[in-house]
Amino acid sequence: MCRPAAEVFAALIACLWCAPCLCAAGRSQQLNYRPIIGVLAQENLPGDQLARGSSYIAASYVKYLESAGSRVIPIRINRTEEEYAKIFSSINGLLLPGGDVDIQTSEFTRAAKIFYNLALKANDAGDYFPIWGTCQGFQQLSVLTANKNLLTLTDTKAVALPLKLTPAAQSSRLFRSFPKDLLQSLAEENITSNFHSWSLSTQNYTRNAKLKRFYKVLSTNSDGKIEFISTMEAYRYPFYAVQWHPEKSPFEWIDKPGMIHSTDAVRASFYTARFFVSEAMKNHHHFSSAIDEERALIYNFSPVYAGIHAVFVQNYYFN
Repeated sequence: MCRPAAEVFAALIACLWCAPCLCAAGRSQQLNYRPIIGVLAQENLPGDQLARGSSYIAASYVKYLESAGSRVIPIRINRTEEEYAKIFSSINGLLLPGGDVDIQTSEFTRAAKIFYNLALKANDAGDYFPIWGTCQGFQQLSVLTANKNLLTLTDTKAVALPLKLTPAAQSSRLFRSFPKDLLQSLAEENITSNFHSWSLSTQNYTRNAKLKRFYKVLSTNSDGKIEFISTMEAYRYPFYAVQWHPEKSPFEWIDKPGMIHSTDAVRASFYTARFFVSEAMKNHHHFSSAIDEERALIYNFSPVYAGIHAVFVQNYYFN
């Protein structure tokens, strides 16, 4: 009886000394329960009288991620590629928010493209790195993937719509963990907030081979004339995009059509955020030191209250 036990002990020691890659592989399967997601800033909105600096992040996106168990760092525009590469190696995911900039010539676009290419390269190498795009972020991802602007004007500036879920939605990574009653509400009730003038039409998506190969369509919508894609996820990459605004229901209060604060709208917000944060937990990037991490967090900045009648209740501003 002693001999087998000794052999087992020897085998364990040999594993520890001779197979460090297996131990590392085991660790890679563990989740990161302290994820940090970067939110990309963008040029200030025209006419913003409260702007302090040259760029901003709406606080609702920060709260959206924090509500699902992530910390946030702001990613400022007008930085070098080397600085962005260092940030990329420190964060566990990226959110591209909604807004109003030129998605071909802005500094927001320049930074988004750098991170997009870094994420492609990382994922191809087995380094799981998720990206989420909301509204303008959705549009930005479509332009980066197609390498051209295929967006179409739609009458969707302030309207709440039900999602027309595709057959692929039920088995999608994004929606398959949603409660069935919530999926039913999303499909039947006007609870997704749309505040956009540009959309990716299903026609333009279908005609573009790059987009068709890259993204799976999970839902569509229509303004009465043009059918457009409202939710999609990449086939091979952890990239997700929604043309609607899940963050607005719990955290924005401007009194406009399309702003929905119902229980199911708020639930949809949480489930989308929770899903993306769970994706970020699969990534193990980290800052070089605890001090660097602490200095980078959004907690070092104070949001400016714009009032409940503003487009965004609170904004963070950056130089």
